[in-house]
Amino acid sequence: MAFVPVPRASVSDHVFGQLRDAIVAGRHRPDENLPGERELAAAFAVNRHAVREALRRLQQLGLVRVSQGGATRVLDWRVHAGLDLALSLARSGDVLPVETLVRDMLEMRACVGVDAARLCAERADAAAVAALVHAAEEYGTLAPDLDRMAEANIRIWRLVVRGSGNTAYQLAFNSLVAGTFAVGDVPPDARAAELLDVAGHRRLAAAVASGQGAAAARHARALLTAPVTTHTPTPTGREARA
Repeated sequence: MAFVPVPRASVSDHVFGQLRDAIVAGRHRPDENLPGERELAAAFAVNRHAVREALRRLQQLGLVRVSQGGATRVLDWRVHAGLDLALSLARSGDVLPVETLVRDMLEMRACVGVDAARLCAERADAAAVAALVHAAEEYGTLAPDLDRMAEANIRIWRLVVRGSGNTAYQLAFNSLVAGTFAVGDVPPDARAAELLDVAGHRRLAAAVASGQGAAAARHARALLTAPVTTHTPTPTGREARA
């Protein structure tokens, strides 16, 4: 067990992070048992309470299953984990070993956004519609500053998703944009085709304002699939950040 002893501050965080990374990287494979609490505590040079807390958090992420009084079994993160795993890694600067992660998250964002736009056109109240139209009009004044446009783009989509009235979409959106744009470390210039389409954002807002769900979905699809079709794949040998 080549674990590194950790500082006394936030020891459970360090134990959790090292075990999480070891599982995600495949150093502990699905259906294997982790060492017991006592052995882990000795390897990390921490008390068993810190180990127990770390295992509890790993279980919440879907990385292990802790049996009461028994072994801690490693789970396949591809089967049991959710978006919380990507966010946990993003906060610590770690990576998922998936070279297509950026593309995958952008595709998920597009799926959620297209249907949220349709529902927003059908369900949003007058105040929500007015806020979206205003945001779309202001959006054009930011061009060609891609950094500011990226921030405004998130505000526009937050209004769309909120106007959809779909709580699950809102939670998924929050996950996708937590911290920096958490569909990966996608720099704004890699999304230039989407961000610089000021007319497309205004067409989306106009379709929502007129209650045209199908048209709103069509304009949303045109905007949100642009980064997927134009984004440069992650170079070979480099993993995508979550």
